[in-house]
Amino acid sequence: MTAGTRVDGSADTANAVATLRSTAEIRRRATALLDRSRSGRSSWFRIDDDHIGDVVTLVAEVTRTRYPDLAIPYHSRWRHFEVGGVDRVADLDIRLGEVGAAERARTQIDLAVVSVLLDAGAGAQWYFDEPGTGQRVHRSEGLAVASVHAFIGGLFSSDPDVPLRVDAAGLRSIDEAALAAAFGVGPATPLVGLAGRLAVLHRLADALDARPDVFVSRRPGDLYDHLTAAGGAVGAHDILSLLLDTLSPIWPSDNRIGEVALGDCWHHSAVDGAGSTAGWMPFHKLSQWLTYSLLEPFEWAGIDVGDLGALTALPEYRNGGLLLDTGVLVPLPADALTTRWHVDDEFIVEWRALTVALLDEVAPLVADHLGMTPAELPLACVLEGGTWAAGRETARTLRDGLPPLDIASDGTVF
Repeated sequence: MTAGTRVDGSADTANAVATLRSTAEIRRRATALLDRSRSGRSSWFRIDDDHIGDVVTLVAEVTRTRYPDLAIPYHSRWRHFEVGGVDRVADLDIRLGEVGAAERARTQIDLAVVSVLLDAGAGAQWYFDEPGTGQRVHRSEGLAVASVHAFIGGLFSSDPDVPLRVDAAGLRSIDEAALAAAFGVGPATPLVGLAGRLAVLHRLADALDARPDVFVSRRPGDLYDHLTAAGGAVGAHDILSLLLDTLSPIWPSDNRIGEVALGDCWHHSAVDGAGSTAGWMPFHKLSQWLTYSLLEPFEWAGIDVGDLGALTALPEYRNGGLLLDTGVLVPLPADALTTRWHVDDEFIVEWRALTVALLDEVAPLVADHLGMTPAELPLACVLEGGTWAAGRETARTLRDGLPPLDIASDGTVF
């Protein structure tokens, strides 16, 4: 648990929450479920290891196509800001003008936080027509581009004279109509989970106000000052721990130990653990996606970021879909591909856990296939190269881009 962590309740509750916020524990529990499936004890999935080589080959081919020089950046929101060959980050830099490295990083963190928190499955019908470029952008990239324009337009700021920022008062002033307008939502472009996304923004405002020890200016960018106060390098898990400590209360779920919201952490009957952690399978997908997306703002500001390998693969429908579509994961229920699932269904929890554990195995194999070491091609780059893009490609080939599973979403997990 990071210094300054606030967890309500008993010491046992605090220890349980700290355990479930550890990526080492995510990996331990996910690997245990993988071992269980491999031994034939799962009711939900069979593992066909004969197809892992197919995944490795496909991911390596997609990586070489996307990055022929193998100079592969991190998997992060900043890649989505570059869609269509438009350098929107450079445009933001120009708009910022002559500011110092720290303020530039704070602004970039402000943007990344709201953009990632708004980045859950948009649905097949939604798209965003970008002003100025005429590009029509769909899905995650569309949400990214729309969030950039909303940010530049000052949607998230309480001060019209300082539009390029996010603060609690600005977030709290947003209503559903304003969010819908910013994202081009209409009868022909419905956005899945619009109300859920708005709730997340309002809860973010509450979280910023609740932690003045971290968010001195009530903006997400204050994370930069808090994490660099001691100087030197910043660890990737330190970023994640602080995000989980300060922002977990925003997740609108009933998953709790005591009074503490666990966020993206779900029950599975076969998951063991000590005390009140038993039965919980943590993921923290959006918090890890946000952590990946904050690596570069720190590095661009001259801060060394270490411990990248502590973060896990992101268990969402592109990475998980890749494993389904290539036959590595074989669903056991006969109606698995036609059932409408919910995020707390044990089938979905296990699918996500197996995704985490299997991609830990796939990543070094992809690096070796490309003639690189895991140090030269860490998981953060394999995801970008990579598994997410390969999952999208298989979905496009097999189902016109649709996910392999039908999952009811409120816009806060997928």
